[in-house]
Amino acid sequence: MTVTESTGAPANESVSEQSFGARANRAAQRAFAVREAAVVTALLILCAGLSFASPYFLTVRNIFNVLQGMSTIGIMAIGMTMVLISGGLDLSVGSVLAVGGVLTARLMTYEGVNPWLAVAGGLSAGLLLGLVNGLLVTRARIIPFIATLGMLSIGRGLAFLLATRSAGAVANNVPMRDPGVAFLGAGYLGPVPMPVVIMLTLVIIAAAFLSYTVLGRQIYAVGSNARAARLSGVSVERVQLFTYVVTGGLSALAGVVTTGLVATASTNLGQGVELDVIAAAVIGGTSLLGGEGTVIGTLVGAAIMAVVRNAFVLLGLPLHLQAMIIGGVILLAVGLDRRRR
Repeated sequence: MTVTESTGAPANESVSEQSFGARANRAAQRAFAVREAAVVTALLILCAGLSFASPYFLTVRNIFNVLQGMSTIGIMAIGMTMVLISGGLDLSVGSVLAVGGVLTARLMTYEGVNPWLAVAGGLSAGLLLGLVNGLLVTRARIIPFIATLGMLSIGRGLAFLLATRSAGAVANNVPMRDPGVAFLGAGYLGPVPMPVVIMLTLVIIAAAFLSYTVLGRQIYAVGSNARAARLSGVSVERVQLFTYVVTGGLSALAGVVTTGLVATASTNLGQGVELDVIAAAVIGGTSLLGGEGTVIGTLVGAAIMAVVRNAFVLLGLPLHLQAMIIGGVILLAVGLDRRRR
């Protein structure tokens, strides 16, 4: 039996121990590479801490309130995740939300259109604005930040125009009182709020789409290396265009759901929400550099933000700290992503 020079231990025992250590190290690296595990752990720790801090946190009513509060962000964040994975960015989601909600309400209330045709009109407007975003990025070659920043202003102005026509009012509300459409935002399926059902259904569909379809895998390929994807026969422009169209449609759907919840569509609907949507995706592990991320992780990221906001309400903490903490979490998530890469 040979003996190692440095330790005096049998050589085969040393090799075995090294092999075991290497396997354990690789296993640990794989575990930490799964970002969903990290964000889920963070969410569980946060929930455990709040359950001790407030006796109301784990009540069924409060949990459903948290889920309902994150549903709009979650719906839009599904599309944002696809855009970010493909290497893009969409800052116009809040304005597109407003356009979808205001147009739907206006068609029903002032134009006498069938409620579900009005919903189809609102969703079509979102898809169209998403298409314009995609064309600006893929055809006009405008960088996504500038293209969607311009659409943010255009969409907000369009929402004002739809609500006030040429009156030029600072803000206006368009009532929406159809019970069927209101059910999308304010209804319940058993004890579960309907917006939560819609969000979870879309998450399952989107997760399956990204994981098990050719187009879904192409979205990752384009975000990882657009040039290599193009050389492999992938239509990079079509893939990117698809992600922007989906994001526009989901943003308009979020507008319809929000309008149904509050029974009115405001021209200020969704103002500033684009930052929350991007934050949900980034906190959930989606990379701003493209090529990485999952819809499940984004859902958990949205849940973390919703739980933090709920904690401020339950504990009576100053609301100005809420934005500061969420901003800090975003910086931490982006910093960890950069370091990991």
